[in-house]
Amino acid sequence: MPDKYTQVPLEPDKFFHIYNRGNNYERVFYETKKYTFFLQRYKYYLGQYAQTFAFCLMPNHFHLLIKVISPQMSKKFADFMQSYVKSFNNMYHRHGSLFLKNFKRIEVINDDQLKRLVFYIHYNPEKHEISEDFRSYYFSSYRSLISDRATSLARKDVLDWYGGKNEFVEFHSYLKNIKISEKLAIED
Repeated sequence: MPDKYTQVPLEPDKFFHIYNRGNNYERVFYETKKYTFFLQRYKYYLGQYAQTFAFCLMPNHFHLLIKVISPQMSKKFADFMQSYVKSFNNMYHRHGSLFLKNFKRIEVINDDQLKRLVFYIHYNPEKHEISEDFRSYYFSSYRSLISDRATSLARKDVLDWYGGKNEFVEFHSYLKNIKISEKLAIED
């Protein structure tokens, strides 16, 4: 039976949360250069087919928040993934698929969902106990979004969703505190 999260068409002018993980939860990034290479390949293959608003690369999976620009997005995404997997397999002398067969995608339908999804993507390293504080995790868009350095992310749009940089930071801090409170709550 087809998975509803792999059958959603990537239509232009729509926002999507795209994610995938390694087969059997296998690592898909071992070294800094593979994280960097993934982002370079992403930009090369998809830069003109999608706007990118947020990302997080974890050792065994990734998350992206994009807005599709072109109807060719699905084909270009497949090309991008094949490029990364081929490089990974060559580097580590392995064969076969690296990721689950079909990447998952969920259409984002309102502004509140967009804002919470950006936090969810950024919070992933802390959620999975890869980092003590998601704000310091290197392979996430969080630091690029609050920086003044040049970026290919749609930084202005993201910060505008929150009302500015300070509100973006406050929103992330607020939801982080809620997550901490949830972990500390004692159930009756």
